[in-house]
Amino acid sequence: MHFHVLTLFPEMVSQGLSESILGRAAQRGCIELETVNIRDYTENRHKKVDDYPYGGGAGMLMQAQPVFDACAAVKERIAARRSGEGRADREAAKEALATEVPATEPPAKEASAKGVPYGAQPPVRVVYVTPQGEVFSQRMAEELAAEEDLIFLCGHYEGIDERVLEEVVTDYVSIGDYVLTGGELPAMVMIDAISRMVPGVLKNEESAETESFQDGLLEYPQYTRPEIWHGRQVPSILLSGDHAKVGKWRLEQSEERTRQRRPDLYEAYSRKDRAVSWLSKDRLSHMDMLEPIRRGQADVIRAEEGGVLLHDRPSGVWMLSASDADMGERLLSEIPRGEKELLFAVHQDFLVESIDRRFHRNRVNVCRQAVYTRKTPPAPDGGFMVRPLTARDADAVYENYHTVHSREYLLGRIGAGAMFGIDGPEGLAAFAGVHEEGSMGMLEVLPAFRRRGMGEALEAWLISWMLKKGWVPYCQIFDGNGPSLGLQKKLGLKLASGRLYWIS
Repeated sequence: MHFHVLTLFPEMVSQGLSESILGRAAQRGCIELETVNIRDYTENRHKKVDDYPYGGGAGMLMQAQPVFDACAAVKERIAARRSGEGRADREAAKEALATEVPATEPPAKEASAKGVPYGAQPPVRVVYVTPQGEVFSQRMAEELAAEEDLIFLCGHYEGIDERVLEEVVTDYVSIGDYVLTGGELPAMVMIDAISRMVPGVLKNEESAETESFQDGLLEYPQYTRPEIWHGRQVPSILLSGDHAKVGKWRLEQSEERTRQRRPDLYEAYSRKDRAVSWLSKDRLSHMDMLEPIRRGQADVIRAEEGGVLLHDRPSGVWMLSASDADMGERLLSEIPRGEKELLFAVHQDFLVESIDRRFHRNRVNVCRQAVYTRKTPPAPDGGFMVRPLTARDADAVYENYHTVHSREYLLGRIGAGAMFGIDGPEGLAAFAGVHEEGSMGMLEVLPAFRRRGMGEALEAWLISWMLKKGWVPYCQIFDGNGPSLGLQKKLGLKLASGRLYWIS
């Protein structure tokens, strides 16, 4: 992963991040840090980068020109590096195509760094460190760790000219409700937290998964030698050698510590626990809600004995299941009415009328949900070779897939490395992928290539791909689509008893 820090004090950042775990990670090539002195890009011969604010006021503001030029220069270097990597990836792709990889095995080079398919150039996120931004969290660290490059813009003095912020910044982030003299320390804090999530940075990969906040809980107490110190003894259970009991004790300690020290975190953790408990009473029907929770991409807004409301962050979908209409109304009351783009996935038909009445959304698609519950993927069939789609495939996908009408959505899925295809003699013959909220879909076989088993091969490949990620494969089929329902049964997916209603 590549970090780029735009600052007036590059040595402060480079020296602070060159020691200990991050320093060793940089030496191993797990992360790379570039510090960029904004003064190097000023057009002022005295290297001046600030001036008085219009309208008066205390202090000085950093000017737009040097900040913009510094950011542009970094983006140019990133594009040049990615272009070189892209050429290498395309050569690897050609080699993979020549080896006739079977459909159940991913190509030798599935994607470039961070899952970006061949040829795709995702935009670079520019993080402006400011008290006015969203408060940094472990969830945000995990999200940002999926990026290939991150640019941090560190302000100083009284801030930066608003015009350049509007042009270059994608994320406004704060580390807390207090003011510092500059953005360098917050940027270093965030880089440290993000780096811990990058594979290879920590020697013990479990450390990043078990420490404070990873599961919404504070970390349990830790002890080392000697066994007795100042009359205080290590808890006997930690000396027992019984790993199951030790794990149970640690969870209990984490829960109690979180309850006492961070009741806000404990309430969120309790909501998640209540949600999973209630939804698990019918796992097949609720897999579309259980999986986003398990993958850490959904916020549990409300969880009661009788209903759960989730908000899936990547897709923006509001997911809802309720035991009766009264509970449904209580859950729906948590959703803000002012949002322009609202999309719902609900599990009961009585919620359809309620959503229309509250939010004036009445376009409904009724689906059946199918879940792959086995641990091993379906047996291969057909010998088709599946490859990741690239940005060059976007037009063909858009022209032949009519359920999703946004080309930008399809490009986003391709850019995320979540769409795959099978080629015919003259181009793309079939494609499928994984939606933002986590379900398999977008399966389409062009008319000239139907009844050859391509759809089955693609879905079997997707199931294998998802299982390797530790995900539960599931999909949703339009009610009444007999051929697709038959395909799910053939591949071994189990059909949920109820219906799922997508409302927009």
